[in-house]
Amino acid sequence: MEAARAALNGGIAVLEIVRSTPSVFEVLQTLVKEYPTRVFGVGTVLNAEDARNATNAGAKFLMSPATVKDIIDEVQDDEVLYIPGVMTPTEMFSAYNAGAKIVKIYPVSALGGTRYISAIMKPFPYIPMVASQGITIDSVGDYIAQGAISVVLSDAIFDKEAMSQNNFSVMHQLAKSAALQGKNAVER
Repeated sequence: MEAARAALNGGIAVLEIVRSTPSVFEVLQTLVKEYPTRVFGVGTVLNAEDARNATNAGAKFLMSPATVKDIIDEVQDDEVLYIPGVMTPTEMFSAYNAGAKIVKIYPVSALGGTRYISAIMKPFPYIPMVASQGITIDSVGDYIAQGAISVVLSDAIFDKEAMSQNNFSVMHQLAKSAALQGKNAVER
């Protein structure tokens, strides 16, 4: 909870809380109440029941590392945005045709990073993409410039060493830097 607060107080406006977070739905409810102007979602959602629980707890978006058809069907008419994970052009096109409005390119760094985003945008310029996994704060602008509409910076903000030491001031500073990079990238 304190790590999330450090990121939010550092300027992060949209926060994904991973499903493996202890008491994830209670944490989400608390953060939604404490930060009513921020957007919260749950990540690594792998079934419709977790999608319902996340939605009931206040999630405005759900993310998965793969495309889960049951979740697409569950949230199709809801005000909750489902962002399935995809790697290949076939997965991307299939998720989009199944109803996904945005897809998450995962694991983007293993696929070639910004070069992959640039290449995959050519045949699919109409599919909004979020880049996820292994993205550094300094590369935010490059991902946005290549066509990603957003990036997931969990590894960059919630630094493993800072997390193990409960060093929330480091996370706050990383979040502040990330928010500035994001703002600058969007304004370009």
